[in-house]
Amino acid sequence: MLNIQLALQKAKSNANDRWKQTDSTPQRAAQQVTRQPTAVPSTSPVSAPAPVHALPVARPLGENWESLKQWAPDDIALRENRVVTLDHSDAARPSFDMLRTKLLQVLRQNNWKSIAITSPTAACGKSTVSANLAFSLSHQVDCRTVLLDFDLRRPSVAKTLGMKNPPSMEEFLSGKASVNETFVRYGSNLAIAANDKSVTHASELLQSATAKAALSAMQVRLEPDVVLYDLPPMLAFDDVMAFAPSVDCALIVTAAEMTTGAEADICEYELSQRTKVLGVVLNKCRFTPEKYGY
Repeated sequence: MLNIQLALQKAKSNANDRWKQTDSTPQRAAQQVTRQPTAVPSTSPVSAPAPVHALPVARPLGENWESLKQWAPDDIALRENRVVTLDHSDAARPSFDMLRTKLLQVLRQNNWKSIAITSPTAACGKSTVSANLAFSLSHQVDCRTVLLDFDLRRPSVAKTLGMKNPPSMEEFLSGKASVNETFVRYGSNLAIAANDKSVTHASELLQSATAKAALSAMQVRLEPDVVLYDLPPMLAFDDVMAFAPSVDCALIVTAAEMTTGAEADICEYELSQRTKVLGVVLNKCRFTPEKYGY
């Protein structure tokens, strides 16, 4: 009986020894592999760091812009006239910023600068859209913008912005007033030329050689990236059709529940015969879109 037990113990011991020998060899090999450094071929290229995209840099102010008289808007007038793009908290601002971005993309793709802003009839809010777009563009520090009140028969930019003692657009277009006498500067990249009185012969003045010379002088002196012309309603007079060939493109502002489809179609067709039509802006819409969680 004792011999049997000794034999069983000896057999068990031999089996354990064989298991340790077969198991310990791969374990030691694995440990050696993990301790060995991974070799990198000398011909492998070194990965370059990801490019860092710099923020837009403001253009130097320059002597010509610095010489313009600085102007600060009237906050009360802005609120009363629904100019919202200077207020970062206003819920309506993103709509104008989206319009600005789409506009800039088209302008840069086509190397355009000048935009006529008009409407089919009065009271569509084109001057409000022009002012909001101008201030939205002013937030683009690498973009110089110029806004001109070319609604010569019924100027409203000065009133919309609360501007005191605006200049005479008629004198500027007639060559009697200089750029410095006509334009004021907001910040470092927005210049505004308002108007103080109506002009009876507006269409003739807009087509005159003196007007073309005055605008050419403005382009040379201020070197703007974007020029916004706030023009009168298109169906009221021939001013827009007279001036449209002088701009790169046009934007039509319509009013919800007021502008008819026929009026918008007529404006789009007539403008398309004279310049490029960027699109139609629907203003005064009471419908509030979803906030998408923001």
